[in-house]
Amino acid sequence: MTAIDTLGLTAERAAALLDARELSCAELAGAYLERIVREDGELHAFLHVDPERTLEAARALDDAGRDGIAGVPIALKDLLSTRGVPTTAGSRILQGFLPVYDADVVEACAAAGLVSLGKTNMDEFAMGSSTEHSGYGPTRNPWDPTRVPGGSSGGSAAAVAAGLAPWSLGTDTGGSIRQPAAFCGVVGLKPTYGAVSRYGVIAFASSLDQVGPFALTVRDVALLLGVIARHDARDATSVGLAPVALPTDDRLDGVRLGVPRDQLVAGVEPGVLERFEAAVETARSLGAEIGECALPHAEHGLAAYYLIAPAEASANLSRYDGVRYGARIDAPDVHAMYEATRRDGFGDEVKRRIMIGAYALSAGYYDAYYGQAQRVRTLIRRDFESAFERFDALLLPTAPTVPFGLGERTDDPLQMYANDVFTLPVNLAGLPGLSIPMGLADALPTGLQIVGPAFSEEALLRVGHALEGALAVDVVPGRLRGAAT
Repeated sequence: MTAIDTLGLTAERAAALLDARELSCAELAGAYLERIVREDGELHAFLHVDPERTLEAARALDDAGRDGIAGVPIALKDLLSTRGVPTTAGSRILQGFLPVYDADVVEACAAAGLVSLGKTNMDEFAMGSSTEHSGYGPTRNPWDPTRVPGGSSGGSAAAVAAGLAPWSLGTDTGGSIRQPAAFCGVVGLKPTYGAVSRYGVIAFASSLDQVGPFALTVRDVALLLGVIARHDARDATSVGLAPVALPTDDRLDGVRLGVPRDQLVAGVEPGVLERFEAAVETARSLGAEIGECALPHAEHGLAAYYLIAPAEASANLSRYDGVRYGARIDAPDVHAMYEATRRDGFGDEVKRRIMIGAYALSAGYYDAYYGQAQRVRTLIRRDFESAFERFDALLLPTAPTVPFGLGERTDDPLQMYANDVFTLPVNLAGLPGLSIPMGLADALPTGLQIVGPAFSEEALLRVGHALEGALAVDVVPGRLRGAAT
């Protein structure tokens, strides 16, 4: 086998190596599989890996011929239905479940010739900000294994950061792509709601969930977005997205960038704020016009989200009852079986959100809680629309802190929820958000979030690419440098 160092290897570079026939698809897939064996015992980024299936797909491409990005491996969040492959949503209640069809994004990746390496770890049913709520144990941060990788797509982010996959797919309901991207020092994009099909995605909150890519570079994210963003008649909310050009510009002349300084008062760590201010000045040095704006209702985003999302989750998760699929706990009668299955199958965080959601939707409380949260959601969307009358995109930190320690916030749900304070409003408004690395604070990654109007992904990627080049952040975890073959 040709020796290949997968740590820091971009998908674009991997495709170039395949084009030049410096290695085969099977050799490339084998190199990633070897690194998974070597590193993932500590990190636990993957829940399921099937080397035989992966190598069979890679060899088929070698035999049939390939072009473009075909043959480049990919990791898939365990929320994406994959035919015949265990898909658990990180939950014990779905242990052993084998879907009979592929999610649309899985179909799209297969049609592009991407080779699946396996399914990545996640917070159970995407409910969490640290991947500590997985039913199968936490994922660790490749920069510091004593810290969390973020969540809920922590496995997908950690896999890319650690060189276990060149890119991956996650889902983002309230920040679950952007926040782990920031914590793991990689690039993550939440597309506009409707740009990517949710068909075959195990639902958390249907009006908020969106699939998106992780990668080491903005160009890689743009390449993968071009694969998955398409109209799908099986998803009533699917709109699709016009083809996105790969970003090439290294300047931001004439681009108007807004900074919502009213949002920067909420517990931002000094190191994160310092890196953010430096990133804003970098944007100015590239020719961007920087101004201040306000999102007056965004401060209520956390409260609104944690009424809307649990309400939708309580309805979506009612299907897990031990009758149709997944785990079943035997009991004397059907009602006792329902109770026992859901009690033992769901983790504490999922139960907490189901109860909050059921309460918010109950008779006498619907208008006071769920209805009011939806009205706040409308106000938040209008705030963004008003800001975009003056600016092409907005800049914010992705998360207010650097990655926190494992176990540090599991006993304080409110503190855990607050880590998504800058990402939640973007989901409530259905807008696209891109997180890029903006440097280290206390030797740990931080992320810059770039938010744009609906379906402005191409413009966001241009901004992200220019800033990425100017910031020149080393995205390879220091503790892993020199450890690859």
